[in-house]
Amino acid sequence: MQGRLIRLFEGHFGYSPSSVVSLSGDGSNRSYWRLVSDDGSSAIGAVGPDREENRAFLSYTQAFWTAELPVPELYAKEDDSGIYLIEDLGDVTLFSALEEARAGEDGEFPTSMVAVYRRVIGCLPRFQVEGHRVADYTVAYPHPEFDRRSIAWDLNYFKYHFLKLANVPFNESRLERDFDTLTDLLLSASREFFLYRDFQSRNVMLVGGEPRFIDYQGGRRGAPQYDVASLLYDAKADIPGVIRDELLQHYLTELETQAEVDRAEFMAAYSGFVIIRIAQALGAYGYRGFFERKPRFLRSVPFAARNLAGLLEDGLPAVMPELESVFRRIADTWGGDFAAHEADQGLTVHIRSFSYRSGYPEDQSGHGGGHVFDCRAIPNPGRKPEFQALTGLDAPVGDHLADMSEAVAFLNHTTSLSLVQIDEYRRRGFRYLSVSFGCTGGQHRSVYFAERLAERVRTSCPDVRVVLEHRERPMWPTAF
Repeated sequence: MQGRLIRLFEGHFGYSPSSVVSLSGDGSNRSYWRLVSDDGSSAIGAVGPDREENRAFLSYTQAFWTAELPVPELYAKEDDSGIYLIEDLGDVTLFSALEEARAGEDGEFPTSMVAVYRRVIGCLPRFQVEGHRVADYTVAYPHPEFDRRSIAWDLNYFKYHFLKLANVPFNESRLERDFDTLTDLLLSASREFFLYRDFQSRNVMLVGGEPRFIDYQGGRRGAPQYDVASLLYDAKADIPGVIRDELLQHYLTELETQAEVDRAEFMAAYSGFVIIRIAQALGAYGYRGFFERKPRFLRSVPFAARNLAGLLEDGLPAVMPELESVFRRIADTWGGDFAAHEADQGLTVHIRSFSYRSGYPEDQSGHGGGHVFDCRAIPNPGRKPEFQALTGLDAPVGDHLADMSEAVAFLNHTTSLSLVQIDEYRRRGFRYLSVSFGCTGGQHRSVYFAERLAERVRTSCPDVRVVLEHRERPMWPTAF
């Protein structure tokens, strides 16, 4: 392959390269080389094993270059072998520039990068509008439009490659209903734009401080919200909310110079695209991290989890209770530092509250086991009018239960049994224990006892990792 790349270089420049150096392809299955001659001329040689993906990239590149969009120039290609030679845009990506600038700011988002991001995001509308005019979607890979089928692929990618592999519990039927709700929201947006598909900081090169775009081979017809959400919620870029909002407004102003924009309609669907982009990214992290055993991809999960926490705080754009529960579990479990997951060699105790009306909690550990305690023998605070809109997290409900002798005895017995089990599991090197509390509605008693047990386990067993989940939280009266 290197010999063929050298011949392409000779055919374009008229002389041979003096060096051919292999480059990292990050998460890609393509191979890259940098070819450099004695006079400093250089090019990037690529070998792509997927013929259809190559065809899409080469077609888009030629069309975009002709339209004077900021993409690399295509120098030469061999269609049959999947080899091509393109302009060398250097080594500075938007992400590497951000990381370098951030190192001098003690980890904070550097103010110097705001102007750079404004230039990048200011180029996007022209790419989406003019790119749409010239793109040949008959070569789109793997699908010509971000439609219902594409959305289903992304959501199933998230479900099977992150939720399943990360052992995040969910009710499949309820989650699929929420996926339908989200899909309907996404399809309400106009799809007469070029959707870049992977518009994130590692796919933007900076050449002399100006942005050039790469890796758009997955592009297709779609809604403009997807790409701007991809950049602004790029996990490890970790853009602060205030800057994210400012950049979004700048993007909309630039988009208005290229197309008619109803800002209210745009924003009505925007957070839905933030959701699916984060979900798709989590699916990719899970596939690369859990399945392919490349833990560096899992280091992005805590950033995505914190983005989900922000979405939950603002409120989801539609009623999607199971998806909200899933997001909350991810935010609660993965929202800390990745080191805690990388060094997870001890016991994890998963403590849950639930409603018997919705059935027993599903086991996602793969081995079953653990305790399920029935709280329904304890008088239900929810029958009292003053507690009906409250939960077991609220002090009045907690004080009421703490004054009941039978509730105190129940908590002491269940705590003692759980601590004995924890000691035995730690002694035998087990990794996972489930303890669940169920009541009628999953709102008062079970929540109270789950919270109290979590406190006691954390106090008595500081080496144990506690994951606390209230399964019915989205259904509580105060949830909406």
